[in-house]
Amino acid sequence: MNKAEFIESVYKQGKYNTKSEAGRAYDAFVTALSGRLSKGSPTDRVIRLPELGTFQMKTRKARMGRNPQTGKSIKISAKKVVTFKAGSNLKCSL
Repeated sequence: MNKAEFIESVYKQGKYNTKSEAGRAYDAFVTALSGRLSKGSPTDRVIRLPELGTFQMKTRKARMGRNPQTGKSIKISAKKVVTFKAGSNLKCSL
C-alpha cells in the first residue's frame, strides 16, 4: 500500500468529507511523528500509540563492515534510526 492508497482507504471509512482532508490528516500525523522523534532528550523520542505500537529513535553504534565487491573492511559511522514495535492489538489483528 502506498500513500495514495492509504489516503483512499481512510477516506472510504467516512471520517473525512474529501480525499484532500484525509491527505492533510496523514501529513499532520507524519509531521507530528517526525517532529517528536527528532527533538528532545532520548526519553522524549518515544511515541506510544496503544492501538498501533511504539515508535522510538535509537542511535546505532559505529561498526566495521565489509565492501561486498572488494572484500575490504570499511568503517560504518554511527547514525540515528527509527524503530517500530507493534502493539498487542496490532499483533492480534494479523
